[in-house]
Amino acid sequence: MNDYTAKKEQIFRYIDNAVPVAVELETELTKRPAISPESGGQGELDKAEFLETWLKGKGITQLERHDAPDPRAKGGVRPNLAATIPGKADTRRLWIMSHLDVVPPGEASLWQSDPWTVVQREGCLFGRGVEDNQQGLTASVIGALSLVEQGITPLHTVKLLFVADEEVGSAYGIIWLLKNRNLFRPDDMILIPDSGDPQGETLEIAEKNILWIQFTTKGLQSHGSRPDQGANAHLAGADLMVSLHDELGRTFADQNPLFEPAYSTFQPTKKEANVPNINTIPGEDVCYMDMRILPEYPVKTVLAEIDRIKTRIETKHNVTISYTVPQAMESKATPQDAPIIKLLAKAVKEVYQVNPRPIGIGGGTVAGPLRNENINAVVWSRMSHSAHQPNEYAVIDHILGNAKVMALLMMMEH
Repeated sequence: MNDYTAKKEQIFRYIDNAVPVAVELETELTKRPAISPESGGQGELDKAEFLETWLKGKGITQLERHDAPDPRAKGGVRPNLAATIPGKADTRRLWIMSHLDVVPPGEASLWQSDPWTVVQREGCLFGRGVEDNQQGLTASVIGALSLVEQGITPLHTVKLLFVADEEVGSAYGIIWLLKNRNLFRPDDMILIPDSGDPQGETLEIAEKNILWIQFTTKGLQSHGSRPDQGANAHLAGADLMVSLHDELGRTFADQNPLFEPAYSTFQPTKKEANVPNINTIPGEDVCYMDMRILPEYPVKTVLAEIDRIKTRIETKHNVTISYTVPQAMESKATPQDAPIIKLLAKAVKEVYQVNPRPIGIGGGTVAGPLRNENINAVVWSRMSHSAHQPNEYAVIDHILGNAKVMALLMMMEH
């Protein structure tokens, strides 16, 4: 038996016996709601302070806090906590990044138990945040402890990063860190255990560009019986929505099999109320679109086409249309031959006996800002996708299996 195999068996035995650690950590984290001020909470301070103390007690003592100022939050800060496990080499470091914040529990009557008190049954842990993202957080900690508590030094330095503010945009989390701290190196490898599938097969390496737009159409209000005396803002807005949906889909029609669906989407979504009665022609109308665009199409190119269509609709209906952009995000892809992709695929196959495959997604994750800084990141986890739902749960076997994958990454030659 070679040294790697012997250490792997030692590490896996530790993790197989770590159910009490997983339950303890999930329970204590859940007790401390980390809800953003935007969602009516006080932020992540209580949770970060607990985690910092708990990790020190387990022997992970190289800890740094990077607090983003936020006067709305408890303590006036949004904490980001980094833990370092020194390796034999400090080149091509492995980062495992999870987030501290959670979403509110929603309708209380839909929960079978208190969302902030973990309940264990049928091999699962139930509570708000136990999967999103405490499953990834707990797995990363158990993976690290399987080395630290047994005196095993990883081949390369390992960094666990627990960030704030992922649920509402990351302005005080990874985006703030990239702007204000020099934490990362170009050759760093980053795993984000915040999405995946029930088998652990998919490695998310790319995201569609995101463009959200609010359109405000202004016409002329009139009586419902005299549309000739007005300019129907609702009709113009509806025409705009349909025209953008149809024409943008034809103009930006490429397909990329990495994604599902494989094409760009241009969807009308939210619609604000206009007039309160049926027999008035609206003079103002507000509606929204959510666009998920293949990475090969820059957002500015799409906006130019939107401007062209908008001008035509304004002339056709004798209205004026303005718009704002609540969110616009472009994201590079992580190359399929990047070291983190190759190593992760190998580790996942070794633990779960599946053949991992790269995918792209339509949603945005904290990997996007990192990739835009040319730092290779991959989003992976074996998970059940109960996030944001009532009775959210984490499968204990998923926590332990993912911890094994992470521990192997810490032991593999990069």
